[in-house]
Amino acid sequence: MLTNTLRKLFRRDLGKLKQELELYSNEANIWLIDKNILNSAGNLSLHLIGNLNTYIGAEFGKTGYIRNRPEEFSLKNVPRQEILDNIDSTIEIVDAALSILTEDQLASDYPQVINDETITTEYFLTHLAMHLSYHLGQVNYHRRLLDS
Repeated sequence: MLTNTLRKLFRRDLGKLKQELELYSNEANIWLIDKNILNSAGNLSLHLIGNLNTYIGAEFGKTGYIRNRPEEFSLKNVPRQEILDNIDSTIEIVDAALSILTEDQLASDYPQVINDETITTEYFLTHLAMHLSYHLGQVNYHRRLLDS
């Protein structure tokens, strides 16, 4: 079942996000921006936490999470440990929400219209996994370029 695969991928890549943040030798560098690097690793991490808590946690896990997307990119200097704790929480929320999805729900339309388009839940969850992977790669490059 696709949900088992997605659960493994989200857990794996959120775990890698934690590892990337832990590898910064200087915690302040998590928030650096430079030249054409406009999003810090900290802001990308907050964005991923908000994204997954909104589209998976709130929608399927009924967590009541309310997203503040502008803050995902405007907050600065959130302590690394707070971000790591929020990633841990996100891992558990995503895993619990995906564990209760049925095959029928996967094949059905996602409950929200996304970018003026109706898409299946299966398609959107796959998109969310790819979105996580994309930003994880950005965080990796950010660390290697700006944490010297």
